[in-house]
Amino acid sequence: MDLMDKMTFPVYDALQKKGRHKLAEMYRQCFKSTWDTTLQRDNGTVFLITGDIPAMWLRDSSAQVYHYLPFARAYKEVEDAVEGLIRRQMQYITLDPYANAFNREPNGNKYERDDTSWTPEQEAWTWERKYEIDSLCYPIRLAHAFWRAAGNTAWRNDTFISAARNILEVWGREQRHFEGSPYYFNRTNCPPSDTLPCGGHGSPVGYTGMTWSGFRPSDDACRYGYLIPSNFFALRALTLLTELLSDMGGQDDLIQKAQALSHDIREGLNAFSVVEHPQYGPIYAYEVDGLGHANLMDDANVPSLLSLPYLGCLPASDPVYQNTRRFLLSPDNPYYYSGAAARGIGSPHTPAGYVWPISLCIQGLTTDDPDEIRGLIHTLETTDAGTGLMHEGVDVNDPARFTRPWFAWANSIFSEFVEKAEPCL
Repeated sequence: MDLMDKMTFPVYDALQKKGRHKLAEMYRQCFKSTWDTTLQRDNGTVFLITGDIPAMWLRDSSAQVYHYLPFARAYKEVEDAVEGLIRRQMQYITLDPYANAFNREPNGNKYERDDTSWTPEQEAWTWERKYEIDSLCYPIRLAHAFWRAAGNTAWRNDTFISAARNILEVWGREQRHFEGSPYYFNRTNCPPSDTLPCGGHGSPVGYTGMTWSGFRPSDDACRYGYLIPSNFFALRALTLLTELLSDMGGQDDLIQKAQALSHDIREGLNAFSVVEHPQYGPIYAYEVDGLGHANLMDDANVPSLLSLPYLGCLPASDPVYQNTRRFLLSPDNPYYYSGAAARGIGSPHTPAGYVWPISLCIQGLTTDDPDEIRGLIHTLETTDAGTGLMHEGVDVNDPARFTRPWFAWANSIFSEFVEKAEPCL
């Protein structure tokens, strides 16, 4: 019998008792999606495809299994799978900390044949080499949460230390991207969002103390190089990494580097992340360049500004966050869409007028308002186009129009949200 058929699902049973039969089935189907359709075991590690793309993203793979962590102590299969995933993630980061997505084996498969500064070994293993800060944050978040949930430390080996060292070196180097970074990225015959300007190095930036990112979590190019939600996430990841290293012992040099980097990023966020909006007051910018420019928006992909409390970066009660949230969930956010079937945050990565179920789940996971939670559940329940699954983006006027029919990350975070929402329903 498959593991998911042996497991008990208290939320599923509670929803059935409340007569929410469709929602219960959606929850169960989405909960199982990653396990049943994307997980591939390989020599003591786990390779996790995103769904309809046959590559493993560091970000997506971490988010795809996060909802399984509460079950890791009770089910050895879950513990082994998450441990195997973390082992593979650390191997990839040791191989190339600038890459966002990898192949299962060194077969040279690629999304596109890009011009970037990789070695032949990196090129063989890498599906795509868009440098995104969050690609290095997510495995730290997963590893720390897994340690806390399961007490498992078997993955804390030399490879983990090498990966941690790579992360700290890259984030430190990218504080002065134009002065010391070997990274560049050029893609031809593509929209501007798929490549970096200025010879592949990105738009000019000034020093802020924050760390530079070439691309957003959407895999779209940053307009300005200091991506505020990703720097908040990096700050949080550095705290978690310090706890992991302290528990191991004997890692004082890495701890000192992490603490120094945390200080710089925090100072940079304090000095550059907040702008004064004429209607909403002080709000967090999405991107800045340290030269006086700021981009006011949010993207559905996580880390987003909306997601900062969900990721543990700041409390939802933070006054600037609350101001920002009001801006983000309004037409003043250029990627907020409203229609007959749904309203919420979308992304320049998908067509205009498409809202992302991930952003709706994040909206629900960052509020305690029962009415808001119930409204979001209703929207998600009625815009699945009869599939029982989540998608990447959904047309706000016609839910039958959607992108990515097989997108495991969206299914996983929907499960998280339903578990929080069930008492309100």
